[in-house]
Amino acid sequence: MSTKSSRQLCALSRTPTWKPTSSFFPVTSLKSAWRGQITGAGLGTRLGNSIRLASFPKSGDSLNAAALVWSNAPVIIGAHDTGPLIRSKNGFWLAIPTPAAGKSSKGGRITPGEWERRTGLRLRFVFRRRRPSLLVAEGRLNTKGRAVASRSKTGRGLTTVPIFLLVPQVKLRKRLDLARDAERAADGVPGLIVAKWVEGKV
Repeated sequence: MSTKSSRQLCALSRTPTWKPTSSFFPVTSLKSAWRGQITGAGLGTRLGNSIRLASFPKSGDSLNAAALVWSNAPVIIGAHDTGPLIRSKNGFWLAIPTPAAGKSSKGGRITPGEWERRTGLRLRFVFRRRRPSLLVAEGRLNTKGRAVASRSKTGRGLTTVPIFLLVPQVKLRKRLDLARDAERAADGVPGLIVAKWVEGKV
């Protein structure tokens, strides 16, 4: 979540004399809008459900009612909101697994070290001048398209399989625009406040 979006949320969330539960329409709609953006971008409902809402006080009317919308996964959400340039921590390569690498036992992307430990195969570096370099292994592809050790004593089915692409940096595509929904919710607050005041006088 960007710092700009966080500031906007704090500004729009203070609405005098509103009940901070069912009447806090701007922030409840903002939570729904952010969740919709995340799932609509193909990032999954689990990440979408990281968007949370808290209101203060939890019950009754207040002249200082406030609410806050935030994410329990701010680093991931912030990355997709800003589209940053990602570089390797040690200044060398980013290892991007190919489909033949499979997934990590912990879920998500597997690392070269974990892949070698899991398969018992050694990775070999292949430098390519004008294209991403590779980490390859000598093995075979199973029915799921994953690289595994060959059991054949004759070498039947043995092939050189690209397991990781090596690149110096990756530009993450910006997939979210949280500020847009925050600004839209903020623009609607004055009218909602007036409507509540009129409702209270009728």
